[in-house]
Amino acid sequence: MSGTARLAVIGLGAISGYYLAAAERSPHWELAAVCDARESRLAPHRGRVPCWTDAETMLREAEPDGVVVAVPNDAHRQVCASVLAAGVPVCVEKPLALTPEEGKELVAEAERHGVALFTAFHRRYNEAVLALRRSLDGGPPVRSLRVRYLERIEEHLGGETWYLDPGRCGGGCVADNGPNAFDLVRLFAGDVEVTGAEVRRDADGTDRQARIGLRAADGVRATVELDWSHPGETKDVEVELADGRLLSADMLAGHHGFKSSLWHEYEGILADFATACAAPLPGHRAHGGLDCLELVAAAYAREEPYGPAPAGSFAQAGGRP
Repeated sequence: MSGTARLAVIGLGAISGYYLAAAERSPHWELAAVCDARESRLAPHRGRVPCWTDAETMLREAEPDGVVVAVPNDAHRQVCASVLAAGVPVCVEKPLALTPEEGKELVAEAERHGVALFTAFHRRYNEAVLALRRSLDGGPPVRSLRVRYLERIEEHLGGETWYLDPGRCGGGCVADNGPNAFDLVRLFAGDVEVTGAEVRRDADGTDRQARIGLRAADGVRATVELDWSHPGETKDVEVELADGRLLSADMLAGHHGFKSSLWHEYEGILADFATACAAPLPGHRAHGGLDCLELVAAAYAREEPYGPAPAGSFAQAGGRP
């Protein structure tokens, strides 16, 4: 993409502020429009940027070059499909949709119109994660890895209670945090399959904790730990190399404010989205948006009760995978 392109944001919930801030600093984008059905969400932006309450009207009148879709998970399919049908590239918050079937429909729609469908996995742009990846260049191969995504979800809602509605969220921690964690596994190990999943649900049936095993075709093993009831916040990646060394990336290190690591990560999203808009690939799957959705479905399909880690497991071996 050459020059500055016009960006619209649909959905002004808890995560939209990171996109808006990233757009202000982006050399690729200028904010051209915001859209939300709730006037209370639009009010702070009136007089600063054109505002709409209807997405289809916004698409016709604002004529954006790209659209960020940051609506609740259960609305991803409908909103993304409308934007793609207008021939406009989409950057959608993870997960791509609620089910793999919905995700496949969106991929087909993007291919039909020849535009990018880009799923925003912000942790792949984390500076500590990128430094860890660079440190592996030219070294021994990865033997195993572990990704932890632990938080108390009630502290991260930002007033958006739909996260705790499994029908709207697509599930619980596996559906919502799982895609980010699975994307990091794929970043280091390539394509993987689910080998097992332990899940703990609360009294309302929402999955609050999960431990998911994965394996790549070359034998690399991975474990994803998810927790929506964790005191505080822990988000990291640990890699075990073939020579026995352990390397790690703390995604929150150096970012002392609440969710402050997200500011630079969303700048990375918009930079990559600009690249995707300029050259959408045939069958573009948005850095694995559909693949991660399929891993979520596979984890739920393999679900077993969450129990104590067996003797000799990574959890009893100092956190090793």
